[in-house]
Amino acid sequence: LWNRLAAPVAGSNGASPRAQRVAAFLTEHGASFFDEIVEGTGQLRTQVEESLAELVVAGCVTSDSFAGLRALLTPSEKRKPFGRRAHRRSLFGIEDAGRWSLRKRKDERDFDSASLEPVVHALLRRYGVVFWKVLQREAAWLPPWRDLLHVLRRFEARGDIRGGRFVAGISGEQFATPEAVTALRETRRAKPAGELIAVSGADPLNLVGVVLPGARVPALTGNRIVYRNGAPIATLVGGEIDWLERIEPATRAQVEDLLLQRRAGSPLLAYLR
Repeated sequence: LWNRLAAPVAGSNGASPRAQRVAAFLTEHGASFFDEIVEGTGQLRTQVEESLAELVVAGCVTSDSFAGLRALLTPSEKRKPFGRRAHRRSLFGIEDAGRWSLRKRKDERDFDSASLEPVVHALLRRYGVVFWKVLQREAAWLPPWRDLLHVLRRFEARGDIRGGRFVAGISGEQFATPEAVTALRETRRAKPAGELIAVSGADPLNLVGVVLPGARVPALTGNRIVYRNGAPIATLVGGEIDWLERIEPATRAQVEDLLLQRRAGSPLLAYLR
């Protein structure tokens, strides 16, 4: 469902029949590993490699990493297994490129309500409260807010979700699940406990620089954020710690342990996502 909402793929018209067969396979099956393409198209490995090279040059195909491009640019004789042991991996092998997928175009798209409902449900499950700014963390090809807004309004009219002002300082309409509204009310009434919560940069709770103040933390698993009473106090980006507010020395050491994951059994209530 999500793949269907992506922008149209760059056309492979004018490509060779073998390349078009590879493009057709990727259109039907989505991102695939090299061995999967070989098996699915019934072509020789060298033929699939030539087809991928042709599609890459045409701007139609991309891969998960630069390893695929290095393999296509490296002569085949330099990619033979090296060393005396037969099981040693090849240098610059195309099998190390990860998945190959068709490149998306940022063309205008028309969305129907039925195709948008799964996206809206996923966003509501992910964030609890949904508004235009949280889309900044999502994929660039996600349907625009104006299209999602029609579905959210219909859900609200049906009584499935609530509309209102749940997050201060954010303009525009906001929508929340009933469970999220209840949790927000309980949090507002609760006294600050001072607990430290550490989350990965890839967690949906990474809203630093989006909803919360501070520089945006890239959504990578190696980056981390420590919150205290719901506010970010320190981040770890690229191995470097950035302190967002002044912290007493005792707490500072505990925060460093959470960011660097130096202690498995911290006395603090820390959620390591």
